[in-house]
Amino acid sequence: MNLKSKIINLKLFSLYLFLSATLVACDVEIRKTDAQLGLNPQQSAGRRVYDSYCYRCHEPYSSRGKKGRTLKGVFGRQFLPQSGLPANDPQVGDIIRYGRNMMPSFGQELTPQQIQDLLAYLHTL
Repeated sequence: MNLKSKIINLKLFSLYLFLSATLVACDVEIRKTDAQLGLNPQQSAGRRVYDSYCYRCHEPYSSRGKKGRTLKGVFGRQFLPQSGLPANDPQVGDIIRYGRNMMPSFGQELTPQQIQDLLAYLHTL
């Protein structure tokens, strides 16, 4: 191996180390498919609604870098953490439809079926 080849290999190895460290530092997680998550058709449809309307403010599994709270476990408690209102489909559906505090309303943008699909997906978080 000549000197030029060794320098190229060293540069490639350095690049590899840099990219590896960057990916670890960024806490990158590969997005799972609907099948990997075990979503049924309604939950899959709700995930698409979530991606289109909710994701810009709410991370599904963390709140890092977003305006709104994480929605992970939103139905896992008896009451919603911010408002203390019951954590059930009618209450969360009303918040989606009419908004609350800084969250805008989506009742004019989403159909009743889309809201039901979204609620079904939120139960999987």
